[in-house]
Amino acid sequence: MGNEVTTKNTYTKKELFGYLTGMFGQNMIYQVIAAGLVSVYLGTVLYIPAGVVSAIIFAARIWDALNDPMMGTIVDRTHTKWGKCRPYLIFFPAIIGAMTILCFVNGIYTNPGASKALIIAWAAASYIIWGMLFTVCDIPLWGITSLMTEDENDRAKIIGLARMAAGVGGIGTVVSFIPDFLKGMFEGKYNAMVDGVKYTQQMANNDTKKAAWIATVVIITVVSTILFEIAGLVTRERVPGDAEDKRGIIDNFKIMWKCLPFRQILISGVLRSPLQLLMILAMPLMLYYYTDNSFNNVGNLDGGQRIIKIGIIGLAVFIPQFAAMALTPNFVKKFENKKIYNFFTVAGAVPYALIYVAYILFKGNLLSWAGVAVTAVCIALASASMGGINVMQSIMIADCVDYEEYHKGYRPDGVFFSGQSFLTKLSGGIAALIQGLVYTIVKFSDQNLDNINYKLAQGAHFYELDGGKYAAAMFFLISIPVAVGMLLSAIPMRKFAMTDAEHSRMLAELVAKREAARNGAEAAEEAIKGND
Repeated sequence: MGNEVTTKNTYTKKELFGYLTGMFGQNMIYQVIAAGLVSVYLGTVLYIPAGVVSAIIFAARIWDALNDPMMGTIVDRTHTKWGKCRPYLIFFPAIIGAMTILCFVNGIYTNPGASKALIIAWAAASYIIWGMLFTVCDIPLWGITSLMTEDENDRAKIIGLARMAAGVGGIGTVVSFIPDFLKGMFEGKYNAMVDGVKYTQQMANNDTKKAAWIATVVIITVVSTILFEIAGLVTRERVPGDAEDKRGIIDNFKIMWKCLPFRQILISGVLRSPLQLLMILAMPLMLYYYTDNSFNNVGNLDGGQRIIKIGIIGLAVFIPQFAAMALTPNFVKKFENKKIYNFFTVAGAVPYALIYVAYILFKGNLLSWAGVAVTAVCIALASASMGGINVMQSIMIADCVDYEEYHKGYRPDGVFFSGQSFLTKLSGGIAALIQGLVYTIVKFSDQNLDNINYKLAQGAHFYELDGGKYAAAMFFLISIPVAVGMLLSAIPMRKFAMTDAEHSRMLAELVAKREAARNGAEAAEEAIKGND
């Protein structure tokens, strides 16, 4: 629908660039944990059982999900000279960076007498603490988008670009590739005895892998933290918040639930939880199915053709997603938000379902050129739908902030954008449970995973191992549950409680009210000066 509201009270190009730079850095750090620690390091380097990893992720995500509205409450009650979101973006990125590194410094050398329970405890505690710290910045980083401008077109633009910057931050997934190439720097660095116990070659190899991982994490995290910091230093908050906010956490939970359009978005997001399986499994799927657990040797596979095939799949994942993110703000100018959201949701279910259909049709071997082509088309369409949904969700949450201000007289920026983080984390927890259940059933876990890695190192192909059941499990997880979740998530949005015309009218009145308040304050200040 066309938008009528225009205002000059908006961000500068410098602020926009600084914000997007920070978003890019933040998401690089996120990928270090999501694609590195959770998807690969805990299971395939520390050999923590899949069920235990899933339990850790689920517990951490559920706590984070509950913790998000608490942080949203704190943000909304923050009143400083920098604003209510910027203080957290200025002071916390370095702390998050340090905690990111500590998550990987776990079982730094392999001691035969070392307690697996201690390694698991470290993994659980460090991941939970990291999640809490990340929340401290994640909510303000998204919440500030509704405070940097009063123009809804500019807001749609910055949210669309923010999603793209976050997507480009997905380059942080290289954390899973680089250790293979750095292992040579650390080989032969370990003693034959550790604490008086014989140190085997297998232990030395594993510690070499750990050292390469830690070195990679330190480098990527330091760079990412510096970029993340820029968002807090460069941005400005232009939309005034409440002068005094006394609402408590329980009050804000009630606000989130009682706001009908926001409640519909929350329910829709929870039903779409399996979509997070794609994020959890992207790196393990690429590592095992497409490289047989060795990025270092991928140039020798299929006579060197495997590199091209992986590149095609990679482009199918990223390019359509970025294109959808870039185009969606333009769609918002022409079509109803609800229709765009539901189109991406329902239409996106089809290519996700077809991914597993293709796996079955090609008898488990999607590594042929035909298999790669079909998979790439399915992934491209699915990726585009995910990119569009992500942008629309953020735009519609920002609209709900205006809705609440119009009807109730306060702006719950922090609380409502904590809902976005709440959805991501709760969905991730549910997805982790689904993954853990399937991995446990097919025994892609713990010591059996060590045996799988050994067979692959001896020249076996992942798609053939044990009749292909491990590969089938991975492709099932990123296909069927996701398609079902996508279809279900459209149901709560069929009768969305706020039309675009209603939102435009409300925002126009809010902007006029703010302008009148500013003019009144300036007039009062001039009168005081005149009396002096």
